Amino acid sequence: MNAYLLKNGRILDPAQRLDMRGDLRMREGRIAEIAPTLTPEVGETVVDCTDCWIAPGLVDIHVHLREPGQSYKETLQTGGAAAVAGGFTSVCCMPNTDPPLDSSTLVREIQERARRESPCKVYVVAALTQGMRGEVPCDYHALKQAGAIACSDDAFPVQSAEVMRRAMLGCAAYDLPVVTHCEDKTLSEGASMHAGAVSARLGLKGAPSSAETVQIARNALLAQETGCHLHIQHLSTAMGMELIRFFKAQGVRVSTEVSPHHLLLIDAACADFDTDAKMNPPLRSEADRAALTQGVLQGVIDCIATDHAPHAPFEKAQPFPAAPFGILGLETALGCVLLWNSQLPDPLEPLQIVNLLSTAPARLMGLPAGMLQVGAPADVVVIAPNLSWRVNPAELRSRSRNTPFKGWELIGRARYTFVDGALMHSTD
Repeated sequence: MNAYLLKNGRILDPAQRLDMRGDLRMREGRIAEIAPTLTPEVGETVVDCTDCWIAPGLVDIHVHLREPGQSYKETLQTGGAAAVAGGFTSVCCMPNTDPPLDSSTLVREIQERARRESPCKVYVVAALTQGMRGEVPCDYHALKQAGAIACSDDAFPVQSAEVMRRAMLGCAAYDLPVVTHCEDKTLSEGASMHAGAVSARLGLKGAPSSAETVQIARNALLAQETGCHLHIQHLSTAMGMELIRFFKAQGVRVSTEVSPHHLLLIDAACADFDTDAKMNPPLRSEADRAALTQGVLQGVIDCIATDHAPHAPFEKAQPFPAAPFGILGLETALGCVLLWNSQLPDPLEPLQIVNLLSTAPARLMGLPAGMLQVGAPADVVVIAPNLSWRVNPAELRSRSRNTPFKGWELIGRARYTFVDGALMHSTD
């Protein structure tokens, strides 16, 4: 196994509150030393990290890898390649596959395949209900024993409060977070974007903000009663953010994420019927976008996750109401977040950015990641924070091309990504 010495970088580790100029040595798959200056040893590859950040590998807790059943959209290999190109060393794959990941056999199968096929580490979020039909809870003990790190019905959120309560009780018994997309389908049925002036002008049915907020409130109340850790996916509304703030103040075990696209884009991105801007939850209003920004800055929102959702070009080429929801995120997330941060009157410090994209999500899901302690696995990313680059869908590693950021000039990119001390991505 190669040994690497990363020299002259800004070393950032939120887990240790470490922000220093110096060198980092990786040996035998682990972090061996961190110091202001280290002397190269025989057999080491020296990597000059001048003007770069040396950070724990990024962690994405909301990714669709589409296997089994939809490998024409993405595979463990292509999704993993997209991840390491974006600086991510660990991802959590969602269970809405074909068939859904609702059994211990399937959970083990995906983990074993990922170890062979993916250049990044893959953790499995198993289904919350059998077949993701929202009717019968899964066998959470078996899923936990198989290695699942959380449970979710993702894009098919449980509509029955009684079923959700039973599922939360079961997950709480085995310390499995319930990860949920919050949507009351009776309020959003048939909608293809946010309900507002843009949807009215386009003649498209829109989903009101209440479709999200009603379920946030219900699920948080159930989490309060059951003691379950509730993690709310891709928060999109101002009122939803205030509900999270309220329930956290009551001591409820609730956490949440926001996606880069909800920090940068609003429903106006759909104005030309661009299906690459069609996602669920939908892009909302400027007031919602601004509130989400404040939620990040104030610490109400815990982390950033991409909701990487690849779709084949022929699927996105359909008329807007028929096209599937979802966009790519793994390769653009870092650049989008740094672009968003550059537009703030008082930008976040680099340590805070790394926390949002690495340390905090790892901590929320209990993953052995998001840290640079000596002896820890050498999952490391070297980031060029000031590098400008233009998004060209044809150059993406993903099997799909559905990004609303095509042609955008983003700021910041992963130069090198190491997984267990092995170089998995390089821009050299």
